[in-house]
Amino acid sequence: MTTTDHHVQGLNNDEVVADWPAISEQEIAWLQGRYAELEGDCRLAWHSPRPFSAAALVAGPQGRFFVKRHHHDVRTPAVLREEHRFIAHLEGAGIPVVRVLQDRDGDTAVEQGTWTYELHAEGSGHDLYRDAPSWTPLTDVPQAREAGRMLALLHRASERYRAPQRSTHLLVARDELIRATDPVALLQSQLAQRPGLAGYLALQPWEDDLRRCVLPWHAGLAARLRAEPTLWGHNDWHASNLLWRRDGDAQAVETVLDFGLASPTSALFDLATAIERNAIAWLQLEGQASPVHVGIALALVEGYRQVRPLSSAQVHLLADLLPVVHLDFALSEVEYFFGVIRSRQSADVAYHTFLLGHADWFRSPDGQALAHALHAAA
Repeated sequence: MTTTDHHVQGLNNDEVVADWPAISEQEIAWLQGRYAELEGDCRLAWHSPRPFSAAALVAGPQGRFFVKRHHHDVRTPAVLREEHRFIAHLEGAGIPVVRVLQDRDGDTAVEQGTWTYELHAEGSGHDLYRDAPSWTPLTDVPQAREAGRMLALLHRASERYRAPQRSTHLLVARDELIRATDPVALLQSQLAQRPGLAGYLALQPWEDDLRRCVLPWHAGLAARLRAEPTLWGHNDWHASNLLWRRDGDAQAVETVLDFGLASPTSALFDLATAIERNAIAWLQLEGQASPVHVGIALALVEGYRQVRPLSSAQVHLLADLLPVVHLDFALSEVEYFFGVIRSRQSADVAYHTFLLGHADWFRSPDGQALAHALHAAA
């Protein structure tokens, strides 16, 4: 599946050969027959360095548009439409999302061969973190406060959205395992429908690993989460998925991007994910400086509470969610790398470094400092 002429961001903050070929001029020509917005002389203006799909900006007489292409094993048109319906709801509720465009038949996801495509309008605003790797923290406390405020606005709009669980586990951030009284038993029951994940876990003492590294953090969470309503979240609230505009002396969120990980989870799950994504320098754990940005974490919570109040008990629960909030998604990455990409090496990184390593890190002094700061903020 790899292609030697296109490079993307790797798991170790490096540049690696892409698993998926870059979007080509021939593909754009085919899409021009499907989308009126691409009529005329179009050219590829930029290729995204994100690794899980291929994406590009296309410039033409009617403006610039964002094309994203997925392998059919990762996203079918039906699975993509689940995201698109949620985006449409948020747009109708006034959240500044990027508009998903319909083809000439009124569809928002089209397929050709083994590929599934979607087309978006170009987002409005400055992409301040476009070249920052995933897991790079926010660098500005006022920006973090604004990001928290916008996340709360999104959740307020999402309260009125009702849709079933996503029809895939692949590269989706779900929370069933966290909400389960017995996550090991639930995961065991899923494996028959998840052969890629089952194949990898058969090579690992995974039940012992989870009980040793992850599940001690899970004790008591299932009962506490019963009071948290299910709510569709963005589930990848990272600085690189926000576009910004200048608002006086501050930066305001202009546009929210990329709902690929969205699913019905909970508001606290989504906020905990935002803290994990933006307040911990996961790619610099071995450096001399502390990887924890406590001020960013507290600003995210502060901005959120300005719009959507959180009780003291909810903030304590938020802090306790952090060591396990990645559980379902880390396993979905293992499933993707082992079952779709067929890369044992990348699956090992997702399993050992992400799934087990992130949970272990919260036992460190830095991890404990972050948890204590959030508990104090309650």
